[in-house]
Amino acid sequence: MFLILPLVIGWLLDFFFGDPSRLPHPVVWFGKMISFGEHRLNKGLHRMAKGAVMAIALILLVFFAVWGLKRLIPNMALWLILDTVIIFYCLAGTTLIREVREVFLALDRSLDEGRSQVARIVGRDTSELSAQEVRTAALETLAENLSDGVIAPLFWFALLGTPGMLAYKMVNTLDSMIGYRTERYKAFGCWAARIDDVANYLPARLTALLMVIASGKLSLLKFVWRNGRRHASPNSGYPEAALAGILNCRFGGPHYYFGELFDKPFIGENDRPITTRDMNIAVNVNRFAEVLMLALVLLSSALFG
Repeated sequence: MFLILPLVIGWLLDFFFGDPSRLPHPVVWFGKMISFGEHRLNKGLHRMAKGAVMAIALILLVFFAVWGLKRLIPNMALWLILDTVIIFYCLAGTTLIREVREVFLALDRSLDEGRSQVARIVGRDTSELSAQEVRTAALETLAENLSDGVIAPLFWFALLGTPGMLAYKMVNTLDSMIGYRTERYKAFGCWAARIDDVANYLPARLTALLMVIASGKLSLLKFVWRNGRRHASPNSGYPEAALAGILNCRFGGPHYYFGELFDKPFIGENDRPITTRDMNIAVNVNRFAEVLMLALVLLSSALFG
């Protein structure tokens, strides 16, 4: 009961309100910590070793800070409130859906507005994207971040509680900031990227499975397995392949990141125009997959504590 109550309340808060834009967010603090360390350590010799030490130290710091704080709280009500707040902050399903919807609405007004809006949620250069590429980028991000923003945090909550859940958010933030194969980050961010790969290995595949179940198209599992491995990332391709199969469309292809061209393989074969109807289907699949994952975690908590 004491594990289930914060999870349900935290998920409902995210479902109805999303990230509180006017309140301080742990991921913002994480970003400042990473930026502080990167600017001081990512230079000179032994960049890979220094990046590894920084990444591991920050992840452990977050885990044991939450673990220690919970043991300093003597009151059960305060303990439940802390867990609820952490769960609320760690989930990002509603915020992402809002952002993707805003991309499609902005694109209806003008291509420039669509490019500007999608730049809020993707790391690629959006200045030269076509309308089709803007919509595709938004849906790719919706699929990938269902794993990063919902399924994986819930997965690590089920295994390690709120300390593990918040530590996962540090892992994910490290990867999103320094886990790139560019000249600046390929050595320093190598460990951050690899740790993120390990942390997301099972959640990404579970996300794809839940998406396929949510769509009711179980025959797509072969498509997901075949196309998910074509992505440059060992994990991101699986939820993207699931959504590409559900929508019968094509994702991937070459994109610019930090001024460098990365030639990503295509996922799917049907290079058809993406529409607002596709976005609505994708949102419904995401929501159903969220509910399925929540039910799995609640069941595991009830059975195993």
